[in-house]
Amino acid sequence: MFYNLNAEMGRAKLTIKKLAELSGINYESLKLKLRGVTEFKLCEMVAIKKRVFPDKTLDYLFATESDRKEAG
Repeated sequence: MFYNLNAEMGRAKLTIKKLAELSGINYESLKLKLRGVTEFKLCEMVAIKKRVFPDKTLDYLFATESDRKEAG
């Protein structure tokens, strides 16, 4: 669902569990959000960006397939 976020997690060798710990988001909740079952709250996206990927933008991290299609 969030290709760039998943790619950055891979580059940083971060598991979903570790991302949950670093961002303060409940693990089960985070799994559902990453799969697109539920939506991220803005405060959760900001927490991930600030605490884990401060050098990346929110637009980049949370781009979706539909964002890619609109741009292309």
